[in-house]
Amino acid sequence: MKTKYSVLMSIYKKEKPEYFVQSIESMINQILEPDEIVIVKDGELTKELEEVIEQYVDNYPSMFNIVPLKVNIGLGRALDEGLKHCRNELVARMDTDDISLPERCKLQVKQFNENPELCIVGTMIDEFYDEPENIISSRVVPTTNDEIYKFMKRRSPFNHPTVMYKKNEVIRCGGYGKMRRKQDLDLFSRMINNGCVAQNIDQSLLLFRSNEDNFKRRKSWSYCKSYIEVQFEIWKRGHCGFNDLVFVTAGQLVMFLAPMGLLKKISNKYLRKKVY
Repeated sequence: MKTKYSVLMSIYKKEKPEYFVQSIESMINQILEPDEIVIVKDGELTKELEEVIEQYVDNYPSMFNIVPLKVNIGLGRALDEGLKHCRNELVARMDTDDISLPERCKLQVKQFNENPELCIVGTMIDEFYDEPENIISSRVVPTTNDEIYKFMKRRSPFNHPTVMYKKNEVIRCGGYGKMRRKQDLDLFSRMINNGCVAQNIDQSLLLFRSNEDNFKRRKSWSYCKSYIEVQFEIWKRGHCGFNDLVFVTAGQLVMFLAPMGLLKKISNKYLRKKVY
């Protein structure tokens, strides 16, 4: 298996250098090594983050492609800019605080090689607190194209940091767009509605860093508002029914208004598979 692929990451000043290093190391040490790693610097970074980037560029000059942006423009627009600089058709997304398992990209490329019609391949994730060994839950998503289409009516059928997709198909469908939040869900909806064939590997291939801040982010009004706006767009495209729109809108409002303790119970019981 010699198919080349690019890794696409975006970093901004609030990320922790030690998490950033763990994320990069997990991609460098893939069984199927990436041909390049594109890192978008979304605005001015801290000295510590700049030093991390400089270190890897010095050690792997032919692998790293750094795309500097003068100001912070948000994840979606930063990824769209980075996508332009990816030299390969297959692009693996990666967040700068998560950890990919060594076989992740090998297994994803294998799926593309076996089915040339595929446009996007994701995986399951295991969520952890503090240390990668402390896995607390998993997010299980549908695996087949038909199941993904149905699931998207109410929830995202992909774990965004795990996806590998075809660059030209993402661009054809309009990229991530201008939304500040939930850009991935909007993009995935447009891709599926534009005939892109999708799949998720029935295996957890990424360790997702979770903490209290994740719950606080889900309870913010900007998150709630963005989710409802994206769902409204999905409804306008005809991808979901009016009942689906009402269900998601009501659900997001409940999560925004609910006490933190109740939000955690809802998330653990209905949105995640708990690991014992």
